[in-house]
Amino acid sequence: MAEIKVLSTHAVQEVLTEFAPVFERASGFDLAIDYDPANALKRTIEAGTLFDVGILTRAVIDELALNGKIRGETCNDICRSGLGIAVRQGAATPDIATVGAFRRALLAARSLVRSKEGTSGVYFEALLDRLGIAEAMRDKIELGPSGRIAELVARGEADMAVQQIPELLPVKGVQYVGPLPGELQLWTVFAAGIGTLANNPAAAKAFIDALVTPSTAALFKAKGLEPMLR
Repeated sequence: MAEIKVLSTHAVQEVLTEFAPVFERASGFDLAIDYDPANALKRTIEAGTLFDVGILTRAVIDELALNGKIRGETCNDICRSGLGIAVRQGAATPDIATVGAFRRALLAARSLVRSKEGTSGVYFEALLDRLGIAEAMRDKIELGPSGRIAELVARGEADMAVQQIPELLPVKGVQYVGPLPGELQLWTVFAAGIGTLANNPAAAKAFIDALVTPSTAALFKAKGLEPMLR
């Protein structure tokens, strides 16, 4: 059976976990999926790793297309995600509904974990400066590893986690508080494209096409993402 090699950001991991077996049965292709933050995948691709489909932030996929690593004409926006906050299950739920309340909640937290190099972590670091609390938060910030950083909160290693909403929702032992206030929110668009040296471009296209159907849109919504249909 032919294999489709996919390099994907963690934001759509829950979607692909359910989507993959359905697609495999319908198409006859096997999916081999590796997950990492978009910037880490960018380095992997630039280093020469072969793949069929990349699912990355729109900014990263555009850069890879410009540099000849992804076929630009094949790139499709598939969904977008906002950032949210999670705390340990059973902990008091902070008020983050307004900019002022969100700022106070951050200052009241004993510790907070953010992604080391994911889109959410890079943005949040700049957001602390914007809120004027970067210095006050400096000793409270933990840098999480690749993957679901809210697991550190579940283990009691941090009080609060900030990350893409679909990466917070599936973590056992934490409760999702809500999205960042609208004025502070970062919407990240995720896109899929075919690698320039893809082994099976036709199979890769079939996979991407299946990601932007109405039936798949319901799955994106259920996992905390906003689908983007053609």
